[in-house]
Amino acid sequence: MAEAAKACAKDLPESALVPSEHLKFVNRFEVTRGDACISCGLCASLCPYGVHKRIEGHAKILPPDDRKCIGPSCEVNYFFCVANCPTGSLSVRESETFASMGDPRWTPEMILATWAQAETGRPLSLDHPGNLGASGGGFDKLSFKLPEPVGKVDPADICTAIDLNRRGSGTKIRIPIPIYGGGMSFGSVSVYTMLARAKAARMWGTFTCTGEGGYPEALVPYKDHVITQIATGLFGVREETIQRTRIVEFKYAQGAKPGLGGHLLHDKNTPDVARMREAVPYTSLFSPFPFHSVYSVEDHKKHLDWALSINPRALMAVKVSTPNDVEMVSVGSYYAGAHIVHLDGGYGGTGAAPEIAKKNIAMPIEYAIPKVHRFLAKEGIREQVVLLASGGLRTAMDVAKAIALGADGAVVGTADLVALGCVRCGNCESGRGCPRGIATTDPELEKLTDADWGAGRISNLYNAWRLQWCELLHRLGMSDISQLRGRTDLLRHADKPAKEVGK
Repeated sequence: MAEAAKACAKDLPESALVPSEHLKFVNRFEVTRGDACISCGLCASLCPYGVHKRIEGHAKILPPDDRKCIGPSCEVNYFFCVANCPTGSLSVRESETFASMGDPRWTPEMILATWAQAETGRPLSLDHPGNLGASGGGFDKLSFKLPEPVGKVDPADICTAIDLNRRGSGTKIRIPIPIYGGGMSFGSVSVYTMLARAKAARMWGTFTCTGEGGYPEALVPYKDHVITQIATGLFGVREETIQRTRIVEFKYAQGAKPGLGGHLLHDKNTPDVARMREAVPYTSLFSPFPFHSVYSVEDHKKHLDWALSINPRALMAVKVSTPNDVEMVSVGSYYAGAHIVHLDGGYGGTGAAPEIAKKNIAMPIEYAIPKVHRFLAKEGIREQVVLLASGGLRTAMDVAKAIALGADGAVVGTADLVALGCVRCGNCESGRGCPRGIATTDPELEKLTDADWGAGRISNLYNAWRLQWCELLHRLGMSDISQLRGRTDLLRHADKPAKEVGK
């Protein structure tokens, strides 16, 4: 087992510092020094965190370094600068910019924690507040029953790899981490964002997905790590894009907007996007729901057989949302020939997804996963199906919880964008609405995201996540992430801590 784990961890990319060079760092706390300051230097001599500093030979003390401040909680310490200032010139408060970021699912703490991981590649501790949001439900209510740590983990002794094909036939593909990138189409995000994700996927030997907007030529050099998606609008679907890929994904529904299909509003449909989608520029584009050629498992199989006839070596992935009968849908996908069943819950989507759909239609992913896992096992086909989950999985711990509920791995999207500097402002559907140049097709704004810089940050995030999974598995006495699958007995629910989850 130890040798297998070492082989699993071999040749993984190393982290390198990738700072937010063109992103303004958002500090949690703001330290203000008033005009009454006499530059006595007492604060600099007292503060152990380096918030205050004075350079020898300078009459005045330097401006406070907000990044190092631990905030008002410091008031219990004897060295609290505000209480010790002889002229009352200092004050500490939460930054208004920090407080305005994010939402209950993606809290400011979680956003900053993701940025820190993307910058350094270092993992969060298992009890870090950035692992949890404030949604009041979903994965924020779940936690692991962790024993006390015993010894230090060696990541080389832990295997986080998963297989993407467990059927008897077809190409065998194994990825070193239990995630790949979900579909975000050209038009919904910039080509530089897509490139950053593709470069990171190649670095890690995993995948990213084109989404339903076609396959930009810039991605062709990364074709062995790019999934071609075929969605209901058939935008940009061509024989050559199917032939060049190792995985074809049929998107039958999206958890953030099931029953609605996809939509790209007019100002994001630039001439380049329209050319890729074979559409008229600056018109709103809508994908129908559903595929009007699929009304049975037999129809479903014809779809997959068609793609296989074009590319016999490709694995077939099927992305579905989470209706009440999602377990029957999943079994049908298996008998249609799918290697991967991708469940997409209702918490995902960018700011372009309608709130009424995200909150009221699809089944929450944490209910869908164990339901499908148990049903596939009852049908005797669980070991032949690769079950992946998406729809609001934001952190390494969310992925681990999804696996404990019964998934083999996860598909992530928004976390990649946050690594690139997304602040969750929710303006994704506007052509010039994204202030970070991520979810935009504006030719000037999209240049804010450099593909190499972005790839480094996403790679660092994946490294931090892998190290956190290694720590978690070590604490749980496991050496392979597959051992975590279906272990609902290791989870507790905040409202029902005594009851086993998923039963």
